[in-house]
Formats: sequence, C-alpha cells, structure tokens
Amino acid sequence: MTAAMDLGMSDRVRPLVEQVRRMVRDEIAPLDAEYHAEVGRHPSGNRFAMTGRQVEILDALKETAKARGLWNFWLTDSDKGYGLTTVEYAYLAEEMGAVTIAPEIFNCNAPDTGNMEVLERYGTDAQKARWLPGLMEGRTRSAYLMTEPDVASSDAVQISLECERDGEDYVLNGEKYWATGAGDPRCSLYIVMTRTDPDAPKHSRHTMLLVPADTPGIDVLRPMEVFGHDDAPHGHMHIRFTDVRVPRDAVVLGEGRGFEVAQGRLGPGRIHHCMRAIGRAEYALELACKRALGREAFGKPLAELGANYDIIANARIEIEMTRLLCLKAAWMMDNAGVRAAQPWISKIKVQAPLMALKVVDEAMQIFGATGISQDTPLAGIYTDLRTLRFADGPDAVHRRQVARAELRKYSNTTR
Repeated sequence: MTAAMDLGMSDRVRPLVEQVRRMVRDEIAPLDAEYHAEVGRHPSGNRFAMTGRQVEILDALKETAKARGLWNFWLTDSDKGYGLTTVEYAYLAEEMGAVTIAPEIFNCNAPDTGNMEVLERYGTDAQKARWLPGLMEGRTRSAYLMTEPDVASSDAVQISLECERDGEDYVLNGEKYWATGAGDPRCSLYIVMTRTDPDAPKHSRHTMLLVPADTPGIDVLRPMEVFGHDDAPHGHMHIRFTDVRVPRDAVVLGEGRGFEVAQGRLGPGRIHHCMRAIGRAEYALELACKRALGREAFGKPLAELGANYDIIANARIEIEMTRLLCLKAAWMMDNAGVRAAQPWISKIKVQAPLMALKVVDEAMQIFGATGISQDTPLAGIYTDLRTLRFADGPDAVHRRQVARAELRKYSNTTR
C-alpha cells in the first residue's frame, strides 16, 4: 500500500456531517422518546403494529431528510448515491448512531443497508427491479436470516437450514432466529442463508435466497427478548420454515456462493455498526457531562465528586482512540479491499462496543437511578450495545481472527 493514509473528514462530507448532526440533535432526538413510548398502544394490542403517531413521526422526518438531500449515504463507491468512501460514510454513521431512530430517517439503518448492498452488488436486474425501489425509497423493510437456534452460528459453516431442489423450486425447512427487523410490519423481504449441498467443500455448501416475507409456510414464532425487552416495533424474530417454496430465480449470485455474499455484506456492515456505537458513546458522554455540571450533591457539582473528572477524561480518550481504529479499518476497506481489511474490522468489532458500553455505564452512574430508567435513553442504548457484541460475530470469534493474523507474521503453520 503506497497511498497516504488520510483519516480526516473530507471537504465533500463535512457539510453533510454538519447537516446530519444538527438534524439528529435538534429534530430527531426530541421525538425519539415519544416514538418509543407509542409501542404497545396500537388498538389491536399488537406491540409490533405501528401507531398512527409512530408513522407520522417517521414519515415527516424522512420527508425532511429527503428534501434536504440527506438520504441513502450508505451507497459508497456508487454512482447511484453520493459516491462516498467508507471513511467518509463512517463520519456520517457516527452522527446517525447517536439516536435510536435516526439511521432510518436517513435510510441508513441496519439490516436494510446491508441487504440493499447485497441487491445492488449481487442481484440480477429482475431482483433489483422487484426489491430495491421500495427499500431505496424507505417504504419497505427487510431482514437478514443467518443465525440458527440449533447450531453455533458463530461457526457459519454449521448453518443448516435445509434447501432442496424440487423441479424449478427450492424447498426450505428449518428455523432461524435473531432475525433483526423481521418484526416490523413493513418487512417484506427475507435474505436467507441456506444449506444446499452438505457434502460440498465447507465454503461452497450454502446459498443465499431472496424470500418474500409472506411466502406460505413461514411462521414467526416469537420475538427474541434482550434483557426482557422485545425491541418492538423492530424486533428480532424466531422464524420457522415448513416446506417453503421459492423459485430458482430467488438465488443470489449463484448456488453454493452464500459465503461469498455473506462476507461481501458483513464487512462494511461491521464498520457501520462500530461507528454508530461511537456515536452512542459520544451522546452518552454529552448527557453525562451536562448532568455532572447541572446537578449538585454534598454542596458540589457532580463533576467534582469522586473520580468523575477521571471518568470523563478516560471516556474522551477511549472514544478518540476507538474512532481512529474504526477509521483505519474503513480506510483499509477503501484501499486494500475486504480481505485485507478483515483483521482491522475484527479489531473494531471487539473494541467499539466494549468502549461504548463502558462509557454508557459510567454515564448511568452519574445519572444515578434515573440513568437506568425510561427517563433517559441510556438504558436502551446499553441494551443495544450489549447485543452488538453478538451481532455479526461474538467477541471471541473476532479475537481469534486478530490473533491468527498476528501469529501468521511469525509462523507459517498457524492453526
């Protein structure tokens, strides 16, 4: 690599970052709590059905973002979007990550960004025509179904949802869970990792399929709960497939190429997750500082009590270090490709959630009991971040990848 490593904010993205930051803090954050307070208030009693007020909040904010041209930033290196680099997008992902509903307002929310990338990069013309318009316009949602309840899905070669050819169709049988976004009533598409040939070489056994969410034989069994919360109306669902039939043209890229699609999807997605985690840490630190300066105990501002100066200083230091590591991973993605960037992506996938969890935990301490209540967003942020330590691979898997890359420098026989 001979290119100079420039991790700074470019002149092209700087005004976009400023606009997004203002909109997130001034227009979206004030409505985030109201949006989530509406969960469970639908007349049907269905917690995953969206109320009129929720729809109103989302639609109004989305129209504002579209009108300002703040839309589909995730389309990096594409003539259909801004054509941003991964480094440039990382700065935007950080700003959008601060508030729970913000990424969707700009149509930059997981798992839809990754699913749209799959369609954009690997889909046929017919697949793109069917699925991309609704997703690109923010009218529909999608889910990515990879994890399974009966195998250790962190070792993805074990994924075993059966997919057998029957004439011009594939027939699917098995279960998936932690299908993020599948609870959303607007979710119309599942991208499903299946096993088509158990006897093939381990990285050629699997095939990715586009499956309409309303296909007969699909049953949503339950929402998976995180610390007792179902994350409605978004949801992480447990889904069963019973003799589900999809046509051969539902295959993405080709039979046996599921791993290739998955790796192409997960690399950028992990960077996006980590930069959003940094945005959450920044927001938590902001809330903590304002609380520390605005409330007194024992005759002093909270900032001057105990070790709060050290806690705030360490939070700032760790945020800055983690941001630089994330930006380097993004630069590697832009300049060396997914494979070369993989060890760096694994590093940030471990570090960013751990750092952000620590900052949020300290912020909750500064707030006291209020910090774990519904009166601040901190408890919800903490729950999401703890979940992120499993999403797209648990810490142990990523540490293994980092260690293998490190040991490879010194040995030709690393296991």
